[in-house]
Amino acid sequence: MVEIDIEKENKAIAQEYKELLRISYQTLTADDKKLIRKAFDVAVDAHQEQRRKSGEAYIFHPIAVAKIVASEIGLGATGIAAALLHDVVEDTEITIQDIERLFNPKLAQLVEGLTKIAQVQKDMNISMQAENFRKMLLTLNDDVRVILIKLADRLHNMQTMESMAEHKQTKIASETLYIYAPLAHRLGLYNIKTKLEDLGLKYTEPSVYNDIVSKIKETKEEQDEYIKNISDVLKKSMDAEGVEYIIKGRPKSIYSIRRKMQAQNVSFDEVYDKFALRIVYKSTPHDEKFIAWKIYSIVTDHYRPSPSRLRDWISSPKSTGYEALHITVMGPKGRWVEIQVRSERMDEIAEKGYAAHYKYKQGANEESGLDVWLNLLKEALENQETNAVDFVEDFKMNLYAKEIFVFTPKGEIKSLPKGATSLDFAFSIHSAIGVRTRGTRVNGRLVPLNHELKSGDQVEVITSANQRPTSHWLDYVTTSRAKNKIRSVLNENTKKTAEDGKEILTRKLRHLKVTLNENTVNELVNFFKLKTSLDLFYRVGIGSIENQQLKEFAALKSNSFMNFFKNKIKRTPSHQQDQIHKEELSSNYDMLVFGIDQDKLDYKLSSCCNPIPGDDVFGFVTINEGIKVHKKDCPNAISMQSNYAYRIILARWIDSSQQEFKAILDITGMDTLGLTNELTKVISNNMSVNIQSISLSGEAGIFNGQVAVIVPNNTILKKLIDNIRKIDGIDKVTRVYKN
Repeated sequence: MVEIDIEKENKAIAQEYKELLRISYQTLTADDKKLIRKAFDVAVDAHQEQRRKSGEAYIFHPIAVAKIVASEIGLGATGIAAALLHDVVEDTEITIQDIERLFNPKLAQLVEGLTKIAQVQKDMNISMQAENFRKMLLTLNDDVRVILIKLADRLHNMQTMESMAEHKQTKIASETLYIYAPLAHRLGLYNIKTKLEDLGLKYTEPSVYNDIVSKIKETKEEQDEYIKNISDVLKKSMDAEGVEYIIKGRPKSIYSIRRKMQAQNVSFDEVYDKFALRIVYKSTPHDEKFIAWKIYSIVTDHYRPSPSRLRDWISSPKSTGYEALHITVMGPKGRWVEIQVRSERMDEIAEKGYAAHYKYKQGANEESGLDVWLNLLKEALENQETNAVDFVEDFKMNLYAKEIFVFTPKGEIKSLPKGATSLDFAFSIHSAIGVRTRGTRVNGRLVPLNHELKSGDQVEVITSANQRPTSHWLDYVTTSRAKNKIRSVLNENTKKTAEDGKEILTRKLRHLKVTLNENTVNELVNFFKLKTSLDLFYRVGIGSIENQQLKEFAALKSNSFMNFFKNKIKRTPSHQQDQIHKEELSSNYDMLVFGIDQDKLDYKLSSCCNPIPGDDVFGFVTINEGIKVHKKDCPNAISMQSNYAYRIILARWIDSSQQEFKAILDITGMDTLGLTNELTKVISNNMSVNIQSISLSGEAGIFNGQVAVIVPNNTILKKLIDNIRKIDGIDKVTRVYKN
């Protein structure tokens, strides 16, 4: 056993403490230092018996986390003290009440938030990760600093993972790439995001990581020389113009080089912009833009820019608050080089994110991009019905997505994730506008609701009081805000239709001398092989349960066979009951479709989670076995979604009552005045029918037409045909069986 020199260790601990105070981003008052000292003493005392796997005293970990919080994230005294105490409640005898008594309620609340996260994360299998992540984000409702300290904790754990077992390293690193790096990105902590990504790669793909690191070392001297040449050229011109600045050379992160190699299918040598130059200039707030564009003109005097790669995040900051001018120019030897131009203020916001935002915030009414995002996050978290894995997938997409900037008709600018549609835009203005969207115009042209927007588009939303979302809308949107709202409205619509259906069913059964009570409802649910009374009422509401079927039920109910049928259900052994349940489900959810276009493809149900019809599922394209279908909460779901996202396809069980079908009707008759108007009125008045296309023509007093309609079922189509036949002048209505 290694002998520990306690005196030497204590000196090192004292040294770390001094360093912590020295590197703090915030100016610390005497009271601040007193608070930090007290937290330090409590932490040292509480952890004195503990050691890490590497053998060093445990206290070095909370101090290291506090140092990251103090310098790289830039929190003040309360945040630093909470970082020092973040493990005491979980690992020692000290309680939250002790922290509140020794310090203050705010600090106790932060430590409690950190303890909650630690408890849900410990020894959980991977299928719980999504739910844990959701719980973790719920602490944002209390204080965003909880998440910032958690990120610092994760970073230090990633930096000190050498002595862990390999399977644990892989699990922690995958989780870091899946959840924590995107979160750091979204909170504007680019330095921490880069470190988390590089360390994540180090443990998930060690050979790839080491290969890139060694290649970067090999080319370092040549790169330094190359950057120096460009810097020397630019310095002369900027000095002549009187700009105060510093120039830093910045190699691209290992992870981003790896991502480029994968995305473009190229080798290390073929990645063209492996390094960047950053020019950070001094400026008053008034002159910031002016100087940035002055530097732009100096750079482009010497080097030819790529117009398609200019990124102006000074005029339109990212929603993380990031501001900069990125210019990609053709440098010497025919190589592309990215030059980033930022003021000192912009540089601080890019490095510190949250903390710098509040240092520079102009006036209490100005919401920063971060505040807007936190409000959207709280809105998403309040919707408890969302499946946790769906939530994380939507959330990640909105975390990491590159942004586009679009304009409202009045010229106001809105930022949306890349890939957002015109319907996403409608929901981003207000959810009440989103749910009433009838159509959208982009740059003055009418476009479908799933039209993908590009930066610079001007979008106008056309609303209608009668419009309501359909289940297809979920395929038209990408943002979690829009998806959550659509899901909740669809649920409300189902309930409303079911309420109407209950009244219709009561009336119809009364005619058949049957009283609608709890017993009858249960018998009907069994008779139609449904799952719940809601399914029953909904189907009556949309007209998919016909009068003839209800007559059969009434006859069966009055028949003595019904009693035999009831007894048969009661006496069924439990293993057969499971079978009945599966059959009942299958009768509602009898078809699996894939992708946004709902294609019917061959598939196999996976044995790891045994999905049954009706479960939330996704398709996974395997190498040898075609499409395997997994439940969304399958133990392997998250690892598949984080490692093989490109192989995952949407899958959905189609419920016969929810699916919409296309039917084409041929209509002939006498061409009388107002016939066309009457025809469209009859079709449109039926709430469950949508016209997809209509083509009408008249010649020598004869009317011919073809109408394509979308209907939920055959019963409603028959009613529609009957109603069209009743129109004065209509001779024939026939259904055409072709596409």
